[in-house]
Amino acid sequence: MDAFRGLGRAVPLCAWLLWALHGCQCSVTVTVPPEHEALLKSSISLPCSYTTTEKPNNVLVEWFIDEGGARKRVAYHTESGSGTDLDTPVSGRVSLGKDLSLNLREVQISDERPYHCQVTAGATGSAEGTVQLKLFAAPERPEVKESGRIISVTEKTTSEVGSCVSRNGNPTPRLIWYKDSTPLPEITDINDNMYMRSSVVKESSGLYTVSNSLYLKPVKEDKDSKFHCRVEYSMPGKSVQHKDSDSFTLSLHYYTEEVTFDLVNSAPIKEGDDVTMKCEADGNPAPDFEFSKKTSNDRIILVGSDGVFTLKSVSRDDGGVYVCEAVDFDSPDSVQLMKELLLTVHYLDPLTVSPSDTRLVPLGGDVELTCTTQGSDTHSLQWSKGADVLSQSGVLSLEGVTYEDAGVYSCLGTVPSVPGLQRETNVSVIVTGRPEIDSALDGVVVKEGDLVTLTCSAQGYPMPNITWTPSGKKFVSNSVNRITSTVTLTVTSKILQSGVTCEATNVHGTNTKMLRVMIGKDTSTASPAHPSGGNPVLTSAGKQQSGSSGVVVAIVVCVLLLLLLVALLYCLQRKGKLPCGRQEKKEVLNAETNTNDIVVEMKSDKANEEAGLLEPSGRRPTAAQ
Repeated sequence: MDAFRGLGRAVPLCAWLLWALHGCQCSVTVTVPPEHEALLKSSISLPCSYTTTEKPNNVLVEWFIDEGGARKRVAYHTESGSGTDLDTPVSGRVSLGKDLSLNLREVQISDERPYHCQVTAGATGSAEGTVQLKLFAAPERPEVKESGRIISVTEKTTSEVGSCVSRNGNPTPRLIWYKDSTPLPEITDINDNMYMRSSVVKESSGLYTVSNSLYLKPVKEDKDSKFHCRVEYSMPGKSVQHKDSDSFTLSLHYYTEEVTFDLVNSAPIKEGDDVTMKCEADGNPAPDFEFSKKTSNDRIILVGSDGVFTLKSVSRDDGGVYVCEAVDFDSPDSVQLMKELLLTVHYLDPLTVSPSDTRLVPLGGDVELTCTTQGSDTHSLQWSKGADVLSQSGVLSLEGVTYEDAGVYSCLGTVPSVPGLQRETNVSVIVTGRPEIDSALDGVVVKEGDLVTLTCSAQGYPMPNITWTPSGKKFVSNSVNRITSTVTLTVTSKILQSGVTCEATNVHGTNTKMLRVMIGKDTSTASPAHPSGGNPVLTSAGKQQSGSSGVVVAIVVCVLLLLLLVALLYCLQRKGKLPCGRQEKKEVLNAETNTNDIVVEMKSDKANEEAGLLEPSGRRPTAAQ
């Protein structure tokens, strides 16, 4: 019984001791990030912090790495100070920050490992945290290498078309093949259509080089496709980036399936053009071509070069059916390797006019000009004289012709559907009849005896002969249906009175015109003859000249007389023969006057007045009052 009582008292005591021990339990908590990302060759800082349940007397913070299957310390911190350890992979590049973070300069790929932060707080306990360092390096731009051989689409198995390499990346990059802008599926199992073989090499630097070879059984549609390789790689912050290689095309060998045969000329063909025909096939390499022209019962073999056949300065006889045949023995029998081309050469026959060349028509008569031709297509005809279009058909009728209707008429034939296809011919119309003087100019001279030049122009056919009366030095020029004559002669009184006669004569008759010669001031500015017989401009100018000359002469004479009079008076005064002197002037000026009487002395001697007017001082004398 006593034993049970003792046990009963011991149980509560043990429970109290256990409670006391539990209430006094102390601990340490370390906080680090699970991983830290950084670029290769950058400087990093790995943070570490801790908390304790009570303030310890002495705390030891240590950083460790895993090396050779064991842990190796690289840095530490105590209450007495901080330090780093020697002979570690990070010695010389590591330091401890004031916040207990581990600082590492120029990180290398070998630095990619776990880092342990351990905190020991004496009786309080110890704890640690581990941070994984992950390093990133962008790989080099991928390089592609083509197979360099021609691949036939008729091959039954795959062929290597190219390889791709990207170097010095971390973590391991990924290579992807593209056909145009579409990624190809990553097939690694060998088959008869397409697959890839890839490899990864870890270089001595610790970085990765990846390569990939593409095996493909191409088809004809791949001839224009562009292939390239892309490398995808990771960067800090879960970023995925990429770089593309240069693109390349495949050198494929495939048989001809289609042949085309066309004209290079875009405009309709006309006689005289150079014609080029081109034959093309879709086989590679391009096949040889044979050209020929069909005849009624056979073919004429022609010589071309590189699928091109040219005809120089074609005529209508060159028209017909031409044949091009591609020579490709790999093509199946079902492929049509021969193509035909119809060549049409447009033409327009030379124009025929009636009457041809030259037609004589009497003055006032009628004439009809006709123009005809033949062509390969609808054509048009028009008559014109100079720039004036007179008829839009092949017929031109002239009625009641005058000398103005004489000249060259042109007939132009065109084929509107064929630009540049045209022909032209001319016919001359000569109007016959008695002369008509249509131009004769009067003459103006300064005085009798001067030379005068007169002009007279006449129309008619046969060409008239012009005679001048009186005659002089003549000059004659001719054109169609027209003669122009000029004469230079000396002006006489008879010519001034009777004029000069221009007479035009041919077999059909005579026409006469009288030209007048007049006296004028300036023949270079003479205007046409006035109907009244004089030149109004010259007459008016003469009158103005005469009037102004008379005025000038009168003024000059008056000035000379005045000067003579002044000289005479001056001489008389010097000799004392003039009665008016200084004494008389003084008496007049000194005469007494009063307020009631006004005395005025007047001298009636005219000579004195003149002497006073002509005082050397030039001033009139004043009278005293």
